[in-house]
Amino acid sequence: MKMFIDPPKIYLHKQPVDFRKSINGLSLLVEQDMQQSPFSGALFVFCNRQRTRLKVLYWDNTGFCLWYKRLEKDKFRWPRLMPGKVLSISEQQWHWLLQGIDIQKLTPHQPLHYQSAG
Repeated sequence: MKMFIDPPKIYLHKQPVDFRKSINGLSLLVEQDMQQSPFSGALFVFCNRQRTRLKVLYWDNTGFCLWYKRLEKDKFRWPRLMPGKVLSISEQQWHWLLQGIDIQKLTPHQPLHYQSAG
């Protein structure tokens, strides 16, 4: 099952947030802390201090949506050591994060861009 239809971008707020925040509080974090527009259609992902819960805020052209996931036994492998306050990740990395895979340790082959074969 595909949860989100082709999000243009996925952004992680690397610092834990107060999970009493809902749509209004999280959208302010998107604008003020992440320097992004909450109306862009991107997924904005937040984690609690214990790394057992995720909230995802996104705009679907008719209103805000708030997706929530709570782990019962494990923790999310949150990329705290990667540089920056906000992290842009690929859809593949997003799926890995949800599956409990540490995206800091996965490094795919770097794409090569050549201008000529000679």
